[in-house]
Amino acid sequence: MDDIGHNYLEVIKKGAEEILKQNLFSDTLASIALEDISACQHVVRTILGRDDIEIKSVKSQYRLLNITSKDTILDAYAQDSAGRQINIEIQRRDTVDHARRIRYYGSMIDKSILDKGAYYDELPDVYIIYISETDIWNAGKTVYPVKKILGNTEISYDDGNHVIFVNAAIDDGSDTAKLMKYFETADPDDMSQGALSERIHYLKCEKGGNDEMCKAAENLYNQGKEQGQLENAKAMAISLHESGVSEDLIAKAANVSVELVRKWLGLASA
Repeated sequence: MDDIGHNYLEVIKKGAEEILKQNLFSDTLASIALEDISACQHVVRTILGRDDIEIKSVKSQYRLLNITSKDTILDAYAQDSAGRQINIEIQRRDTVDHARRIRYYGSMIDKSILDKGAYYDELPDVYIIYISETDIWNAGKTVYPVKKILGNTEISYDDGNHVIFVNAAIDDGSDTAKLMKYFETADPDDMSQGALSERIHYLKCEKGGNDEMCKAAENLYNQGKEQGQLENAKAMAISLHESGVSEDLIAKAANVSVELVRKWLGLASA
C-alpha cells in the first residue's frame, strides 16, 4: 500500500474513533443511530407516549430540495403505518429562531408530500419532534407540546401539524427525561433504552457497527474533500473575475453553473 492509501485509511480510522466518542446530540452519531427503524421507533414512542406507533421507514440527513429557495436537511425523517410523517430534529446550543425554523421545516415537508392537483385534506399529519440540550423556553419543563386553540375559546385548532419540544436540561423523572439523559451519554453499556440501546451498543462495540462507523467517517471525509474543492474553485473564480474573465468562462473553468459563480461573486442572492 502506498503512502497516500495508508494516510487515507488512517484518516478514516481516526474519524470512526471520533464518532465512537460522540453522544446522540451529535449529528453524525444520531443520524447513524436513528436510521435504524427500531431505534427511531423507540424514540418516537417514548416522546409521544404512544405504543401504537409503528415506524415503517426512516431516512437520515434527508434533503428536501427547493428550486427557488433554501433547501432543508432533516436529521431523521420517518413515516409510520398510519401515514404520519415524523421529523426528529436534534439541536445543539445556538441562537437560531427555533419556532420559525420549525415553521419552515413543516412547510417544506407539506410541499414535498402533496402532489399537484391533490386536495388539502389529503395532507397527512406531520409531527416535528425538536430535541435540544438546553431548555430553550426556560420554563422548567422536559416536554413542551405546542397546543393550538381558537382565540378566547377552548376549541382546539387542528391543522394536522404537531410540534413537540423536548430538552435534556430538565429532569422531571419521566420516561422522556430518562431518554434525554441517555442522549447525553450514549453509553453502550446502558441497555435501559430498548432498541436504541441495542443500536448504540452495536455501533460502538460490535464489528458490524464499527464497519458502519468507518463508512460514515469515509462519507464525511469525502464530503469535506468536495467542500474543499468547491472552496478552491470559488477562490479561483474570484481571482479570474478580478482579472476581467467573463462569468461564462469562469463557470466552464470551475465546472460549475453560471448561477453559482454569480453567487460567489456577490452578483446574485445566495
